Amino acid sequence: MKFNKDSNIFTFVFAISMCVIVAGSLAGLFFLLEGLIDKNQADKGKINLLSAISVDSSRSEIDKDFPLYITDAIVIDSEGNKIDSLSNKDSAVEIDVKKQYRDKTISLEDKKFPLFIAEKDNQKYYITPVVGTGLWGPIWGFLAFEDDGNTIVGASFDHKAETPGLGAEIREDSFEEQFIGQKIIDSDGEFKSVEVKKGGATTDPENENYFYEVDGITGGTITSDGVTDMLRSDLLIYSKYFIKESNNEKELNNER
Repeated sequence: MKFNKDSNIFTFVFAISMCVIVAGSLAGLFFLLEGLIDKNQADKGKINLLSAISVDSSRSEIDKDFPLYITDAIVIDSEGNKIDSLSNKDSAVEIDVKKQYRDKTISLEDKKFPLFIAEKDNQKYYITPVVGTGLWGPIWGFLAFEDDGNTIVGASFDHKAETPGLGAEIREDSFEEQFIGQKIIDSDGEFKSVEVKKGGATTDPENENYFYEVDGITGGTITSDGVTDMLRSDLLIYSKYFIKESNNEKELNNER
């Protein structure tokens, strides 16, 4: 049977056939590359995690650097209780905190919170992931704490679609470095978090908010508020674990 190449039917059939061929090719290509894509995403997350303790790694070095600096990991629930069955590096790395955040069908009680334990220059650090929402989409990051579980020693933030020169500034060194030395638990042992302060953080060391504020981003109010909300919600969970650990340590010291 000979087709009339100038007919509408031929054009329609040809267009449908090309769509099927292209869609099939793309699906097959994605299937073949899915493992590589997942590996690249996991590596990028590990690189960002290490950057919170000022380790500058790369895709070619991350498989060596990650186990070198990340010595252990635990997983906690929303009340700050350690989940023993998941508390290892492999299980912690596999928890997709961004996917958990996007999935509104997962209750807070059912979420899992990985906490990474790092060692650098013979010092122990805790590294916590955080996830939130900026002006145009998701924002995320990692905060590193001294072994007191309170004092921040490093921060690394990233975003998907914040405005260049405005909200996108959250991943610049000038913004991240402000968090060094800040705290999330006050002198009474209560959670306080760190606020990204519109109009500027207090510069007076005698002010009670001195250790709990950083400067907001000029023209990036919504992104700044997104970082504040992200820290307040996620660090509240980790603070429960840190406070419990601190109280347990005090009890042990009193018994000695």
